[in-house]
Amino acid sequence: PEVINGRTHQATVVDLSPWVEYEFRVVASNSVGIGEPSRPSALLRTKAAVPVVAPTNIGGGGGTRSELVITWEPVSEELQNGEGFGYIVMFRPLGSTTWTKAVVASVESSRYVYRNDSITPLSPFEVKVGVYNNEGEGTLSSISIIYSGEDEPQMAPAGASALSVSAAAVEVSWLPI
Repeated sequence: PEVINGRTHQATVVDLSPWVEYEFRVVASNSVGIGEPSRPSALLRTKAAVPVVAPTNIGGGGGTRSELVITWEPVSEELQNGEGFGYIVMFRPLGSTTWTKAVVASVESSRYVYRNDSITPLSPFEVKVGVYNNEGEGTLSSISIIYSGEDEPQMAPAGASALSVSAAAVEVSWLPI
């Protein structure tokens, strides 16, 4: 803490976090030493602000046919900066110019699943996840590439044939899909 002249009876505390409760104490000191701290002040909450920390560890993938599963590490409470906190999920097929945007209003959420029958299996998507609260939209994560869900093969291998190579072994071959 900053040392303040003994005739000063007020100070401004800076670099505090938004939407966090603080209490303060004051101590007096001189050349002999430091005295006992004052009683704590009443709790005081700083004003809310737009969140500035984006979710981390953007990932996903998996899921079932026609699904895009997006996951992230939730933002801790002390970095949410106000009430009404939630997530903004943005995604687009790789190479597209148009983003699809979804809002996830739950603070505890760490996953979003987009379902659409037009999604082909293992399609790459560009994904970014951001944050918002009652003060406005905050920072977006950097772009991550995530693949849509897989599906079972839609056709069987053709041209299967078998050739006996010994009394205990058979070689099986087929045409690739």
